[in-house]
Amino acid sequence: MTAGARGYKVNFMVFTPRALRAFICTIAFYTFGCARTEVVAQAHVFQGPTMGTTYVVKVVVKGGLSEERKSYLHELIEGELEGVNAKMSHYLEDSELSRFNRSRETTPFSLSEDTWEVFRHAQELSELSGGAFDITVGPLVDAWGFGPPGRPSQPPSDTMIAGLVEQVGYTKLELDPEALTVRKSEPNLRCDLSAIAKGYAVDLVAEALDKEGLTDYMVEVGGEVRTRGANDSGQSWRIGIERPLAGDRALQRIVGLSGFSMASSGDYRNYYEMDGKRVSHTIDPRTGRPITHRLAAVSIVEELCVRADGLATALMVLGPEEGYRLAVENDMAVLFLVHDGEGESSFKGLTTPAFDRLVTNGSLNKR
Repeated sequence: MTAGARGYKVNFMVFTPRALRAFICTIAFYTFGCARTEVVAQAHVFQGPTMGTTYVVKVVVKGGLSEERKSYLHELIEGELEGVNAKMSHYLEDSELSRFNRSRETTPFSLSEDTWEVFRHAQELSELSGGAFDITVGPLVDAWGFGPPGRPSQPPSDTMIAGLVEQVGYTKLELDPEALTVRKSEPNLRCDLSAIAKGYAVDLVAEALDKEGLTDYMVEVGGEVRTRGANDSGQSWRIGIERPLAGDRALQRIVGLSGFSMASSGDYRNYYEMDGKRVSHTIDPRTGRPITHRLAAVSIVEELCVRADGLATALMVLGPEEGYRLAVENDMAVLFLVHDGEGESSFKGLTTPAFDRLVTNGSLNKR
């Protein structure tokens, strides 16, 4: 650009000083005006039935998704969920789990990588909880009426329970990480993955979304949740914790989550009355009987949903005292809702230090 006697020459165009100032102002208007125009974040919801329950996936994308992209993501999500159900359902007769349960052989049984991973996580949680979480609880779940056979006309006898307890025990399973096999030492041993498979399915969907380059989402299957990034308001995902009321639905509290998973377990939805007593679907593998303590519900926050799912069940089995002690010793972020003796709708909330940190600063780290 060179200066002339009466103006400025730019790209063969001649401007007077006044015209140049006007030109610069015009360019600035369009440049900075466009910079202030934000691309709106749009939330897309995918939902449907799965694994005997329902799923909801919310994906936030600036500028939104094309119909073709939405259709592809919907198929991707359902494919991941259907894959888990096809392998790990104890209702489907041709699933890997059902075939393993039917087998009376005590030789190694080959599993897919996904099913083996769920077995691995389950065994780790069994060790951590001292057997309060145990996927071999299947025969006891069926005996109490919460499995495929349905509700019995009368509760199992003490003799029947004692016999089934002898067939149960996570130590009766042997995993081979190289061959991806599982071996049972008790021929009649049967497994139930319903307390951990949904959490694993959530993780698989989240990882699939990660691979697609999506950074803001919430995945929920049957109440088990995993989050990343922010919602369409630019805030952490607001995840509700339900108040454990048998005949009603209400929120106990809302927790902001980003980059974490949360799972809950309780005795207020899946139960029945027999001989004037409530029979909870949560069975203690150590006693062979449904839980009877004062813990109504528990919610736990972890990085992986598969761990949150299994740990929620473990803590529910352990109860308010033993469960709280395990949670604090292992720095778990947990909210316990305990019946306080003032009525069916009255509860006391008990939180661990890690849960308080999460609520305060959005992190599970001590620092």
